[in-house]
Amino acid sequence: MTIGLLKHALHVLRQESLYRTPNRVNQWFKWLSPGLLVKRWLLLSASGVMLTFLGLAIWMKRTPVYYITQFIGDVLQTITDVLPSHVSGPLAIATGLLLVWWGQTRTLGSITEVLMPDRDEELVDLLLAHRRLHRGPRIVVVGGGTGLSNLLRGLKEYSANITAIVTVADDGGSSGRLRREIGVLPPGDIRNCLAALADEERLVTELFQYRFRAGDGLVGHSFGNLFLTAMSEVTGDLEQAIAASSQVLAVRGQVLPATLTDVRLWAELADGRRIEGESSITEAKGKIVRIGCTPANPPALPKAVKAIREADFIIIGPGSLYTSIIPNLLVPEITEAIAQRDVPRIYVCNIMTQEGETEGYSVGDHIRAIDKACGKKLFEAVLVQKKVPSARALIRYAQENSNPVPLDRDVLTRLGRRAILADVMHEDEQTGLIRHDPIALARVLLRWYSRVEGVVK
Repeated sequence: MTIGLLKHALHVLRQESLYRTPNRVNQWFKWLSPGLLVKRWLLLSASGVMLTFLGLAIWMKRTPVYYITQFIGDVLQTITDVLPSHVSGPLAIATGLLLVWWGQTRTLGSITEVLMPDRDEELVDLLLAHRRLHRGPRIVVVGGGTGLSNLLRGLKEYSANITAIVTVADDGGSSGRLRREIGVLPPGDIRNCLAALADEERLVTELFQYRFRAGDGLVGHSFGNLFLTAMSEVTGDLEQAIAASSQVLAVRGQVLPATLTDVRLWAELADGRRIEGESSITEAKGKIVRIGCTPANPPALPKAVKAIREADFIIIGPGSLYTSIIPNLLVPEITEAIAQRDVPRIYVCNIMTQEGETEGYSVGDHIRAIDKACGKKLFEAVLVQKKVPSARALIRYAQENSNPVPLDRDVLTRLGRRAILADVMHEDEQTGLIRHDPIALARVLLRWYSRVEGVVK
């Protein structure tokens, strides 16, 4: 056991020595990277010290400068008498550089210990990442449900300038109960997006998704929904509650409701039924021929419209077609703002059809439904999953009347859309559950954006 401990200690010491030499030097040179906004302020501080000293000397009729200069000259003369200039000069330079390096290293180390006591990253790495993310494109994503939050997890690795515009038409589950009992806008989709964009995503997601299993009136409620509801009561409305929550959770970007109006979805089915309520539409399991909301034409949140008008890249979806994506587009100002933007705009189509909403739908059917709901052409390209899921997953989903969404290229050509095929699917090996892979999806979208950005401009 003692020998094992000694070996472990030697291994740790070896790793630390390897880390402290080349890695430390590498970390130091990172501080010379342009754009960190550190070197210029250090230089400015040094210039301030010199200017202050000069001002004092002038004020005191330069007497100290004379004596200090004379003293320095005498010291230098003594040194050169003992050591030749070709030895003393380089030695003084090396000593000075060593003191500067030591002082700056200790200073930055102390700052890092205070600001990040429990983090393994170096401060310079965080500054470099901060610079890269804040220079990323201004991305607006429109949708709702798990599809949107899944996409945001990937996008936040490429840009901090993200705006998620989310539907507030949910009336089922915990959100629906809070909507009926307290009168707040449903916070469910907003909760998911805030958790996805948070710095400590895993912990925040577990906390926000936690559902109470006991307690009078608490059973079934998620902590995140209660948190946002309480924030709404404290701050005055949902918009301010989201902003305050974003600060608490260190969210990259912003999450905005499409409207602050209490809207209720309705749908007309092919069999003549008219269904009201977002959760009831899916449960009706009919073919949707028309969808709308009450009140009609709700006003958009001004910040959401502003974000669209300033966007470099607009993404619609993924998510439930009729209950997550289209509800945002029933807000006329949102639709109009997207249609007017001459920037890359793309729709991320679902991988599988959804029972009660899009049974039997092709990619073209999804696009036609969006065009019909908003009356405008909002995007020029659609992202489609390239590979078919495994046989195991297909069997699992077939039991729920769900199948892969087929690509009908001829229909897309007639609709004036371009298909972007890519493998952006993640299939859970244990459950067979199919979702978009956040990183792969974001990478493909940003790659497409970088290719077409110059063409659109």
